[in-house]
Amino acid sequence: MKKSLVAVGVIVALGVAWTGSAWYTGKQLEGRMAEMIARANAELNKASPEAGLTLGYQDYHRGLFHSTMQLVIKPNAGVTSALLKPDQSIVFNETIDHGPFPFAQLKKFNLLPSMASVHTTLVNNPTTKPLFDIAKGQSFIDAQTRIGYSGDTSSDISLLPLNYENGEQKVAFSGGEFRADVDGQGDKIAVSGEAQSGLVNTVNEYGQHVQMTFNGIKTEGNSARSEFIERIGSQKAAIEKLAIAIEGQQMAVFEGFNIHAKSELQEDKKHLSGQIDYTLDSLKVQNKDIGSGKLTLKVGNLDGAAVHAFSQKYQAESQKLLADPALMQDPEAYQQRIVELFVANLPLLLKGDPVITVAPLSWKNAQGESSFNLSLLLKDPAQAAGEATTPEEQLNRVVKSLDSKLVIPMAMATELMTQIAQLEGYQPAEAAKLADQQIKGLAAMGQMFRVTTMENNNVVSSLQYSNGQVTLNGQKMPLSDLLGMFGMPGIGQPEIAPAPELETPVVPVIPQQ
Repeated sequence: MKKSLVAVGVIVALGVAWTGSAWYTGKQLEGRMAEMIARANAELNKASPEAGLTLGYQDYHRGLFHSTMQLVIKPNAGVTSALLKPDQSIVFNETIDHGPFPFAQLKKFNLLPSMASVHTTLVNNPTTKPLFDIAKGQSFIDAQTRIGYSGDTSSDISLLPLNYENGEQKVAFSGGEFRADVDGQGDKIAVSGEAQSGLVNTVNEYGQHVQMTFNGIKTEGNSARSEFIERIGSQKAAIEKLAIAIEGQQMAVFEGFNIHAKSELQEDKKHLSGQIDYTLDSLKVQNKDIGSGKLTLKVGNLDGAAVHAFSQKYQAESQKLLADPALMQDPEAYQQRIVELFVANLPLLLKGDPVITVAPLSWKNAQGESSFNLSLLLKDPAQAAGEATTPEEQLNRVVKSLDSKLVIPMAMATELMTQIAQLEGYQPAEAAKLADQQIKGLAAMGQMFRVTTMENNNVVSSLQYSNGQVTLNGQKMPLSDLLGMFGMPGIGQPEIAPAPELETPVVPVIPQQ
């Protein structure tokens, strides 16, 4: 009997403790809500200022074990957002289970104490109604977020499958699963997820039936806040297959497309470096195998303080552009002003004498692989003395050295042009003949103007530059001679050596339909 009373007493005590803890954590969460929203808006403004969006909350109702509220995304006052019009908004319903052991968390057998567990769904309003229509009246987004006492969050985000048909229009989507983890200070973020497949059928402006399908989209990445730029880290994205068809005829198929971008602090903790890799395993156009390609682009030795100054100025000026209603009504003028803004502040990025490397840019088919490699060492023009009055002096102010090389196998180029000629309607034999003539003619022109040479049946071009001296395909010359070869205004034309003799003189042939 005593044991039974003790057990009952323990259960009652635990129930009282649970109730008190749930009430306390619910109240604590309410007190921190404004801080969390402000932090989210700061992140949104830094990551995508051109979006012109702000996050808010409304209708907060706190209960003993559960609370409810709504998160609202809407355009900034006075800004016509590219995503939302002034009268539009996106609203999410938030159901909050209070800690220390939220019920939603217990259902997943997660016994770690936490402040709350939040269930998020999309609200059906005039802005989101089209999405609800193709999701058969359900919320397309369903997310469950665990909020720790330190403020860290872990979100499991589900995108529901879609299957919608309306006349000649069709949308199908397998759904997707994504995960996002953010630490309490918002300094570290990790995102990963995948979606298996999707299909869109529609009719274009010419009345043609267009179908786009994809398979195997994946993403994975992490980032951390930096004192110089907003974030550094690594991000990967991949798609197994993307196909486009018009009127039932396959137009293009991309397979094995991958992007990997990363940025980091260098050893001195004052400079930044970054790298982005693109790879495409296969491209087919109208069932013709066009080949595969890759690009690796690296940027190093960026002065961190200068990058930060560039970022601050660029964001401040771009915000002013977004606040101009007339400019927001003219997308072309807005894009022009953005480009001008970037160019005007570009000298800031040269402060650390950055290095740009392309190693390589290449394209490969059954007959070989063409490649282009580049190493460009830049320098801070602000360190130069006096005023630049000649092209040599102007280039010398920003370029320390350049080294580049282009290699194109004749067989590879001929195969590529043969495929292109067939796409234009030529029969295989005729296409091969025209491609052979065209590539030989272009190679001859390159030699005639000393832009390229022939090495082992490869078209080759190399260019080096340093201290006003140019070396083109092994021949040294002043920069003025190089500019003169391309007819630059005000530059004298150098004497051009005669073209090398060819076994069979040819001229370029441009295939015509």
